[in-house]
Amino acid sequence: MSMPNNHPYPIPAGVHAVPLHSLDIRADNEIDEIILNPGPIVNDKNVWMFWHSSFASMHPYTQRNVRAWHRRFSRAGWVIRVVDRLLGSPSNVAKYLDVKDRGTFPQAFIDGVIGGDHSAQHTSDLVRWPLLLKYGGVYADVGLMQIGDLDKLWNDTVANTASPYEIMTYNAGDVNTRDLTNHFLCAKANNQFFARCHKLFLALWAEDGGKSSTKGMSESPLLAGVPLIGADGDMSFEENGKRVPHDEACRLLTDYITQGQVMKMLMGCIDEQDHWNGTEYVAKHVYAMEYMRGSQLINEKTAWDGNLAFELMSLSLPDEGKSETEKQAQARDIVESCLSQSFGFKLAHGLILRFLGPTLGSLWRANPGSDDVPYTYAHWLRYGIANWCPDDIPPILDFAVAQPFKRGSLLRP
Repeated sequence: MSMPNNHPYPIPAGVHAVPLHSLDIRADNEIDEIILNPGPIVNDKNVWMFWHSSFASMHPYTQRNVRAWHRRFSRAGWVIRVVDRLLGSPSNVAKYLDVKDRGTFPQAFIDGVIGGDHSAQHTSDLVRWPLLLKYGGVYADVGLMQIGDLDKLWNDTVANTASPYEIMTYNAGDVNTRDLTNHFLCAKANNQFFARCHKLFLALWAEDGGKSSTKGMSESPLLAGVPLIGADGDMSFEENGKRVPHDEACRLLTDYITQGQVMKMLMGCIDEQDHWNGTEYVAKHVYAMEYMRGSQLINEKTAWDGNLAFELMSLSLPDEGKSETEKQAQARDIVESCLSQSFGFKLAHGLILRFLGPTLGSLWRANPGSDDVPYTYAHWLRYGIANWCPDDIPPILDFAVAQPFKRGSLLRP
């Protein structure tokens, strides 16, 4: 580990400082003005994000996430676009997509009646594929802290005409599992996989005369053959003094992550009429990183204990000349490992809190500013994300062609 004079924290082994000319080091208020007023689209180097009421109203810790994307990658030509549904906003989704088009959005979106406990998440799910299909680039959740060299991986894969890879993302599982995550999706415009995904997604929203949420979508005949999330384990959890049984918990989580189920169906389907072989496509054209090392390392190292993660990240580094405590050593290992081994870190929110309890993300939200206290491990992590880069990119999962679980039309049971 080294600590050059111009950095307040040690640089871990396997990490290098990004040259100053490659960073935007202006003040936060200047960065915010750029994010709130993005320029016209000139190419596909767009990082799309969504927050229903605009970047200006986001929680401070997620604003810091977004600013770090801009600081790291804007000099390489990337434009961070946080789209919203705020009337009159220059970043309203309607500035980029026809929000009345039934070929793009379900009726509930068009009518503004998407409901349920997670309506904002459902809305963000519905805009990400249309944005990528029309403009290309990256879709990232605002809770994703980008660590690795996005520009290099993009240029080596999706943007490289000699590369077979048309999509880059994470996979929730090992090389034998096909479970792409939707918090980080990258592709050129008109990607054939995402185009089919969105058609199937719209078909699910159109069932039963038109849905206003994803509730019950896990039971749709259009997803027959796709296992429920967590079906092989014990997903039951305690809530308000009652036990939510395994089967109900699986349905809850699977409905919530219907977009992931759609991608699984596309990867496991052969539709000869549509000239689609999903099993071959994922093996040949998807650059997927294993998501625990790639984007969940803090949770892996704390066994998904959000209270512990928050405690460790809130610790101050030891004073000069003082030995570190056991917990400081654990926190240091987390920071060094994330900065040197991961491509990102996804802060968990939403329905997952019912299963896991508090997470690092929910506790940063509940304790404003706790992620930004100088000389804490959280601040070291944030500084490293904004100013440094890991030497290596997590390896690709080398998918083989798997057996399909559906043969026939994607849009018919």
